[in-house]
Amino acid sequence: MKTAANLRRRELGAFLRAVREHVDPADFGIATTGRRRTPGLRREEVAAASGVGVAWYTWLEQGRVQTSREVLEALARTLRMGRDERRHLLALGGYLGDDVVDDDAAVELLRPMLDSWPLTPALVLNRRFDVLAGNAAYAAVWPEPVLSGRPNLLLALASSQRLQEMLVPEERFLYELFLRFRARADRFPDDPGVLERLRELRPDLGHWWNCRAVREFGGWPVTVLTGGRRLRFACSLLQPDDSTTVLVQAPADPETRRWVGLRNSA
Repeated sequence: MKTAANLRRRELGAFLRAVREHVDPADFGIATTGRRRTPGLRREEVAAASGVGVAWYTWLEQGRVQTSREVLEALARTLRMGRDERRHLLALGGYLGDDVVDDDAAVELLRPMLDSWPLTPALVLNRRFDVLAGNAAYAAVWPEPVLSGRPNLLLALASSQRLQEMLVPEERFLYELFLRFRARADRFPDDPGVLERLRELRPDLGHWWNCRAVREFGGWPVTVLTGGRRLRFACSLLQPDDSTTVLVQAPADPETRRWVGLRNSA
């Protein structure tokens, strides 16, 4: 029976394998002369460096066993995971809470904050990255269809030619969102809504999912072409709980702030 716990263990194993295969053995002082059939580190090398048995680590990658937080922390150190990867690993292991909040309750809670940002476009998203709400500053910059009918932000960006033409470069913005979507989606492997969003994404983006890259923290720049202007924003995601995300686009220069202010007051 494919329970949520079983699915999560399988994803944890697949994530460990993906990270392991991208580690450079030379960084660990392992000679790479000759042919290594395994990309990155071998399982026995990871197990030895982490203080666990090879057979047990193999079972872990196969999703057959549950493990402690201490072991996951040791594996994260061995594989030299960054902050985002480490946090994702712990979440898959069940050591970060899944504090799920109802969509309508999240909007009610966050609406006052959104409305207090007259110059900062912002959206409230659920764990599937469906758009739950936006503020007036967002509507001043972006086309109205993005805010109507609670669409999915990833699908809208991937399928709308109009939105893609507004973004410079388009793929960078979409990719940064995808990395953060993946970091959240893996924690809800039995959510049919998440799987449905993935099936609807463009087929040419499948390699993003297969590489299992994730990101949770840190912002990224985006340039938006609208109204004959090049507006520059610093994007970031706030996560008030484990199921809700706030996409914030802070104006990056005085001209952008002035333009958003004028449009928002019109």
